Amino acid sequence: MGEKVVAGRFDLSDRQLYRDKLRSCLTGLERLLDQKRFDRPKNLMGVEIELNLAGGDGMPKMLNGQVLERIASRDFQTELAMFNLEVNIAPHRLDGRVFDRLAEELRTSLAYADRKAGEVDAGIVMIGILPTLDRDDLISSNLSDVDRYALLNEQIVAARGEDFVLDIDGVERLTCTSKSIAPEAACTSVQLHLQVTPGRFADVWNAAQAVAAAQIAVGANSPFLFGRELWRESRPPLFLQSTDTRPPELQAQGVRPRTWFGERWISSAYDLFEENLRYFPALLPICDEEDPLEVLDAGGVPKLAELVLHNGTVYRWNRPVYGIADGVPHLRVENRVLPAGPTITDVIANAAFYYGLVRALAEESRPVWTRLPFEAAEANFDAACKHGIEARLEWPRRGRYGGTAQIDAVTLVRDELLPLAETGLAAWGIERADRDLYLGVIDERCRRRANGATWQAATFHRALEAGLSRDAALAATTRTYRRLMHLGDPVHTWPVGIPEPVPAP
Repeated sequence: MGEKVVAGRFDLSDRQLYRDKLRSCLTGLERLLDQKRFDRPKNLMGVEIELNLAGGDGMPKMLNGQVLERIASRDFQTELAMFNLEVNIAPHRLDGRVFDRLAEELRTSLAYADRKAGEVDAGIVMIGILPTLDRDDLISSNLSDVDRYALLNEQIVAARGEDFVLDIDGVERLTCTSKSIAPEAACTSVQLHLQVTPGRFADVWNAAQAVAAAQIAVGANSPFLFGRELWRESRPPLFLQSTDTRPPELQAQGVRPRTWFGERWISSAYDLFEENLRYFPALLPICDEEDPLEVLDAGGVPKLAELVLHNGTVYRWNRPVYGIADGVPHLRVENRVLPAGPTITDVIANAAFYYGLVRALAEESRPVWTRLPFEAAEANFDAACKHGIEARLEWPRRGRYGGTAQIDAVTLVRDELLPLAETGLAAWGIERADRDLYLGVIDERCRRRANGATWQAATFHRALEAGLSRDAALAATTRTYRRLMHLGDPVHTWPVGIPEPVPAP
């Protein structure tokens, strides 16, 4: 939702006009695809990371406006709530030592942002869900002071017509209600972009869907919300429920939620954009002056503004993106599966695993999506969110027997997916030093069955055993996490527990 929008009210004619413009945009996209107007292969990737602001006590700080003013860089932007920021890294070519370069850029950017946040007694915490968030932190008055967030909240609330219900049953159960979409702001993620040609889009998107569960299993980092221990990766159910425009009756009818895994393998990028129009009403019916078909008839490149805006209000875990760079249109797959953190090394390791894996799987002669039912890929995703690195996943059998079988996520990753990721990174032209370093991080997580979620949960329970209250244990876990995050050693090496003295009860 990076588009700038101006808050206002919509009437019935706005929605009809917007629907007509969306259809024109979709026709324009179809013509661009037919005319092969899209950019040539450039092997470009990009990274966005959503961040939290917390004080020295580990509690959230509603200060993103002041911090952004001090950072004064276009690389940093607001996010949904006032304790959120986002950092965007410029596109890089996938080759050589790109991952080491990315890591160094991120270290420099986050260290600078953390220093600037320190000027207002805050600091950067890169984590899937800040464990110290309370229900009182996630209210509409704490949304960032940006028109598009206020308008989006207003429209989603109006579409739902009643309070949002959060009901997540994990290690413990959380049930509560919210009058706004503010709980969505608890979800801070890493978005991995990959520019692809139209001809390769479907294979890359299908591959990304197939491996989403493995990404979550090794990268889970969001076990807590509102003081409860829930799923190992609680962002997906929280995001789904906090943006759900469907009252229970529409859910019972099978109407699709706006936060969506999908329901089928695809054959073209067009499939996804067309589904978005067919299934999801407009939330922000804001029309651009451009007539996309007139622009095409004149030999130009249309912005497809309505299609881009609508696409940004459908929250697929692998989202199609249309963009224009240097006057040439391009397509990207935006992978939105991963939580932020724990460290920059961990984030880059997750990225290397993803980019290598989708390249290798997209080029297989018998693609995994021809052997794995889509329903199994979705069930895998849910299992990985619930159980993290201990999940069991369904995956095609190797060899001539065919069919699928249940397998430990750790075994699948170590025996099958890491070798594929190595092959894919080599095909991108990534140097061996980068491949060994960052895929080695994933392998070590699997060997030790340790990731951000396991560390958070184990440290929290150690603090409880030492006599801290739940709130104090969560705050101490957050403070320790922040310190180790900035030291930068990957999470599988972190000592479990809180090194600070525990006050006597």
